[in-house]
Order: sequence, then structure tokens, then C-alpha cells
Amino acid sequence: MTKFFLLLSAAAIAAPAHSQTSPDSDAPEVVVTATRAAQPLSEIGQAVTVIDRAEIERRQTTVLSDLLATTPGVTVTRNGTVGALTSVRIRGAEADQTLVVIDGVRVNDPSSTGGGFNFGNLLSSSVERIEVLRGPNSVPWGSQAIGGVVNIITAAPTEGVQARANAEYGYADSVFASAGVSGKSGPVSGSLTGGYLRTDGISSATSGTERDGYRQYGATGRVGVEFAPGIGLDLRGYFADSRVAIDGFPAPDYVFADTPEYSKTREAYGYAGLHANLADGRFNNRVAFTIADINRDNYDPSFGNDPSFIGRGRSERYEYQGDFRPLDQVRVVAGVEREDSRFNDGFTFADTGITSVYGQLIVKPLDVLTITGGVRNDDHDDFGSHTTFGANAALALRTGTTVRASYGEGFKAPTLYQLFSDYGNRDLDPETARNFDIGVEQAFLGNRARVGVTYFNRRTRNQIDFRDCSPSELTTPGSICANRPFGVYDNVARAEADGVEFTLALRPVDALTLTANYSYIDTENRSVGDDFGNDLARRPKQTASVNADYRFAFGLSVGGTVTVVGDSFDDVGNTTRLDGYALAGVRAELPICERFAVYGRVDNLTDTRYETIAGYGNYGRAAYGGVRLRLK
Repeated sequence: MTKFFLLLSAAAIAAPAHSQTSPDSDAPEVVVTATRAAQPLSEIGQAVTVIDRAEIERRQTTVLSDLLATTPGVTVTRNGTVGALTSVRIRGAEADQTLVVIDGVRVNDPSSTGGGFNFGNLLSSSVERIEVLRGPNSVPWGSQAIGGVVNIITAAPTEGVQARANAEYGYADSVFASAGVSGKSGPVSGSLTGGYLRTDGISSATSGTERDGYRQYGATGRVGVEFAPGIGLDLRGYFADSRVAIDGFPAPDYVFADTPEYSKTREAYGYAGLHANLADGRFNNRVAFTIADINRDNYDPSFGNDPSFIGRGRSERYEYQGDFRPLDQVRVVAGVEREDSRFNDGFTFADTGITSVYGQLIVKPLDVLTITGGVRNDDHDDFGSHTTFGANAALALRTGTTVRASYGEGFKAPTLYQLFSDYGNRDLDPETARNFDIGVEQAFLGNRARVGVTYFNRRTRNQIDFRDCSPSELTTPGSICANRPFGVYDNVARAEADGVEFTLALRPVDALTLTANYSYIDTENRSVGDDFGNDLARRPKQTASVNADYRFAFGLSVGGTVTVVGDSFDDVGNTTRLDGYALAGVRAELPICERFAVYGRVDNLTDTRYETIAGYGNYGRAAYGGVRLRLK
């Protein structure tokens, strides 16, 4: 922490700070992630962080996981170079227990072992807004939302024609460019954004010298048609094609090192929905069909031109949601869904489905008090029925004090790989979690300052893990290990996490903003065995981040970010330690005219060497510069 404060001082000299949510704003913040319906943040009893487009551009973010790593309660690990497998853990939960949604489409990969989402391919080109909900939230979202939900919202159509573009160049021959246009004419509105990134990267293996490059091109689009006031059609699409070089374990030593291997990923997500907002907005209805299709191919040229591994994952979802306000103080949000998913890894093809129904009651007995309660039932084709509950309350006093409390349950259905692969077990139960948290936030100095603190505790049960089978189990009739010499998936793991999250946002003058957060997360392996009581792997107990930005009267903006991550262990046995580290970065942007600006940044200013996964490297000091264009 001494290093943290030294680097904080350096960042403060370079520039005062900016927060992810400005403390000086009269407009109420509205979020959709808590109940899947638009709600003022002051009415939500759960912990939510909002990152908007202005913050993304101010921080000059290219890879969104770098931005998520500076939010409260979130830790990020990456397998080396940009574009490599990147995992996001919320409040110490497993990375596979983070639900990711893009424009209303659940995008977790059905073909991956644990059903997780690879944040390595998620770039900032088209992202307009990110909502990060911390804690289980399975009532509105269903399976996967044990750690929390990351809700990505891309650029929406605007009134009038607007366009923006940027291009930058920097370290490792990196080129990043994006452009977008949006507008509305009569009942038809639309937006289209495209992006491209190419970089030579770094060697993913710390022992390697060969750079592992990355390339992605992608696009997102939206179309809206209003047939009548409040009644219309919504179409959304997302496409990304990525290629990344990866390192492996070449013969004869089979030690992690440079290899010519590479991986290709193609992602396509789509949403088609109809909405009907009736009775002056008191009865809002939505029906939709969504699709997520992910194709992954790994290649090893030393063994030929054919893929050495393939993964084909696809999910299709049909859903209805109603939002009914019988009284100003009472709101009901309810829905029914059907999801069908399938996967193919070249050896196993499997599919399954889940039918769900949920309901949430939102009541305001007082103007300053909002109480929400909900229940959900999921009927899985293979493991049966599961019911989830949740409740929260928010008390927003006129003194600037907001008190929040919540109880949430989460569950995660076994993945198709865990059920049907050669290591699968069709008798698996879903993973479950129970979480409660309580927090208070205080605004003062005319809402130019806010401080907050939240305590949480989460217990996870029936966690699915891969386990080896003993020789006696292999020959025991009826054992799940019978004839499974290489092991099997089973409900063998338990875990507990509790911690505290602190946040601070200041805007003492209009030109200066500062935000900071600190998280203490204590995770413990509660599984019976040799690892009982150990820390969970790759979960640092302490993380902290400070952001500062200052805008001079003549237009120049300067800023800095300091992030500190504490020590952790790379393995469940807690034998391989990952040392903590501190990173500092500075940035600046100068408008040349009303529509044109130049910008630049230096990441990892002190050229710190660190690992988030043992044996995998990370970027040292790196500089980038670019231009930005806006047309309105």
C-alpha cells in the first residue's frame, strides 16, 4: 500500500482524478440490470457501478477488461497478450459465474468447459454503457449470475444524424480504429458502428521472445421502427472476428514456451423484439427472440492445417416480459423464457433446454423507500426444477444519505460439457449461492462529493469441479467414476467470500474530478480435503484504484489512473504465490477545433513487471496516440 500512495501522488501531479460516475449531476442515474427494467439507481438496493461512453473515451480505453479491472469488487486475469483468454471475477466468484449480456443477449459460451465468457475479445468500439451488478441476481437473469452481471449496451440511435470516429497508433505496432453513425427519420431509427484492432502484442509466455499478435474486426448495429406511439420493432446485431497467437507446451520438454499456435473466434449475437407500451406507459410489454453463436478454432501449424480443436456453441432464447404499474407506488415486472442451447467440440454433440418463469414486485410505501422482492423457477430438461429468491431495499433520504440492503440467490446450471462430454456427469446438481450485503452512501458539499461503503457475504454450494477417480472407484458398480480413468465432473466444491468495498467521488470544482475505490475480499475454500481453508486461486484480498482528470480553460484535459492489486495464489493448494503490483498511467486530450481532437496516453508508466497468472507475461510501459472526430 506504500507503493500505492506513492503512485497516487505521481498521478495527482500529472492530473487530478475523474470517476466512473460523476458526483455532480442533477439527472437521476437510470439502470436496467437490477430488474431488467429501467429504474432510478436511488431505488435499487443492490450494488451497481455504471460506466458511460464519456468515461470510456476519457480513459482512452481499447480493451474493456482494462476498465473493468478498476471497478470495485472486480479482478481480471489474462493469459498474456491482448486478445488472449481474459477472465473477470466479481467479489471473488469464479470467472464462469459472471453473466455477460450484450444488448439483451446472454453471450456466455455454451461450448466452453464452464460456460464462461472470454472478455479478451470485447473491445470498446461500439460500447455506449456498461452496468456492473455485484452479487447474485438470478431472479431476473437466471443461470450464471452467481458472482454478478456485466451488462454491455452498445450505441443506440439518436435524434438527428450524429457520427464519430477515432484512430490511434502505438506500442507493438498497434492500430485501433472505430467509426459510428446514428440517426432517426420519422418512425425509423438506426445506428451502425465498426471497429478494427491489430497489434504485434507481447509474448504470452514470460520465458518467450516471440510476440503473440492479435487482430479483430467487428461491427454492431441497431434498427428501430415505431408502427404507432409506444408500439414498435427492435433489431440489434453484434459481430466480431478475432485471431490471436498463443503459446503452448512444445515437445520434448512440454514446458510453457513460444509456439506457432493460434486461435480464431467468430461471435455473432442477435436480438429481434416487439414492444407495446400501453395505458400511457403503465403496461409495457416485450417479446423477443435472441441468438448467440460462437465458433472457436485452435490451430497448431506444426501438426498441419486442420484445427487441433474446435468449439461450436449456440443458444436461442424466446422471452416475454411485462412491466405493469397498477398504482404509482406499485410495480410488477414478470416474464417467461425458453432457452435452447447446444455445443459441438468435434467429438461430442449435445443440446439441452431450460424453461423459466419469474416475477418481481417493486413497492414504494414512502417516497424515499423502495422495496423489491422476486422469485424465479427454472425447469431444466436434464437436472429438473430449481427455485430462486431475492429481495432488496433502498432508502434514499433527502439528507443525501442512501442506505441499501439486499439478499440474493444465484444458481448456475451444469454446462453441456459438464453433463455430456467424456468427463460428464448427468446427475450433477446446479451450483448455488446465497449473498447478503448492506451499504450506505453519503452525498455532501452540494452533491459534489460522495462516499460509500458496502459489506457483503456470499456462500457457494455444490460447485462443480473436475476430480480424479481413485482406482477403487473405477471398478465400483454404480459409481460415477466407473470406467472413468481420466476423471469426472462432480459437485465437490464449496466456497465463501466476504468483504468490504469503499468508494469515493469528488468534484470540488467543475474542472476537476476524482474517484477512488478500495476492495477487501476474503475468499476461502470450504471444500472437504487438503485444500480446506485455503484462499481461492487468483483472488487478491486487496485491490484499489484512483482516477483523476482535470480540464483547463483552453480545452486541454489531463488525467491519471493508479491501480493496486495485492498478493494472491495461482493454485488451489496455495503453493505458488503471485506478488502484488501497482500500475500507473497518464493521459491527455487536446481539442483542435469543435469537432476534432488529438489524444495520447502512457500505460504502466513505471514499467512494472507482474503476473496475474503464473508463467504468463503482461505489458510493460506502452505509449499510444490518436485522433478523435465528432459530427453532429
